[in-house]
Formats: sequence, structure tokens, C-alpha cells
Amino acid sequence: MRQGPFVLTFLVGAMLIAIFFIPHYRAQQVQTQLLDWANIVYAFALALGSISLLVLHGNKVRAGGSQAKYSFVTVAALVVITVAGVVQGVEEGTLVNRIYNAVNAPLASTMFALLAFFIASAAFRAFRARNTEATLLLATALIMMFGRVSIGEFVWSGFPPLTEWLLDVPNLAAKRGVAIGVGLGAVATALKIILGIDRSYMGKA
Repeated sequence: MRQGPFVLTFLVGAMLIAIFFIPHYRAQQVQTQLLDWANIVYAFALALGSISLLVLHGNKVRAGGSQAKYSFVTVAALVVITVAGVVQGVEEGTLVNRIYNAVNAPLASTMFALLAFFIASAAFRAFRARNTEATLLLATALIMMFGRVSIGEFVWSGFPPLTEWLLDVPNLAAKRGVAIGVGLGAVATALKIILGIDRSYMGKA
């Protein structure tokens, strides 16, 4: 029985891999059914995470301390949003929609506005022409900035086409390389889990 979860993981993983390469309609029906089951598992995982969050911050509220007020806000927001979403839904005009537009959207805008200053600070440090690579990065950044603003075309009409070339050729090649690396990493991780090499999902390293 101790090997049961690993055997089940191997069988399900091997079946999903086989179904992916089988074009028969029966296999596709099985894949659709498995995806529906996965959505059910996601729903239970969301419920489990919400309960865990509620218990964790509920204990912090009962324990008191200087951070208890933040845990209380977290618990209150979780309960109010959950109850309002179940009762009214999330359509336009509901409580959840109004809270989202009045609280979450401005907070997200503020977060991105703060990130702009961090990006500018990081760019100032990175775009110093200390060596050949840094100089190339600085030149590319200047071309991209001039090519993306209206004044750049007035300075030199070749900035916009050069910007498009940088995006379509070097940048796209780098993105494809990253995507290939991510794909190979995902395949390697999946094989480690299917073959029982990585057992971290069972609480074991």
C-alpha cells in the first residue's frame, strides 16, 4: 500500500502521455473526461487552500499580537468575498464585482506603478557601458525606446523598422530558446514524478 500512490501516478502519467499521441476519437473522449476530473480536483484544492488559510490566520487572530489585525482583515475578506460570491455571483453590479473594482483594481494599478520605479532603477544600474555586452544592451535599449515613441521617428525614420527587426529576429530567437528550455524542463520534471524519482508531492524529498 505504501507504493500505491507511486503506482497510480505512473499509470495515470503513462496513460496521459499515450492518449496525447493517439488520434483516435475514443482516446480524445478519455482525455476530455480526465480534464473534467482535473477541474474537480482543482476545485477541491481551492477549497482546501481556503480552509488552510482560514485556519492559519484564525489562529493568529486568537493568539493576538501586533500582526493580528492583518490576519483579521485576511479572514474577513476571505469570508465576505466567498459568501457574496456564492450568494450573488460575480456579475456586474454584485458585491464581489464592486469590491474588485474599488479595492483590487486600484491596488493592482498601484503595484504596477511602484514596479515602474524599480524597473527604472534596475535599468539605470544595468545600462552602464562597463564592457562590450553592457554597451550592446545599452544601445539596444536606446533603439527600442526611440523606436517605440513618436519622437523617435522624427529623429530618424529607421528607428521603427529597426525596432521591429530586433523584436522579430533576436528577441524571438531568445524567446524560442527560453520556451524550448522550459519545455524540456517540464518534460524532465514530469518524467521524474511519473517514474517515482521525485516524491516531493508525498512529502518526501
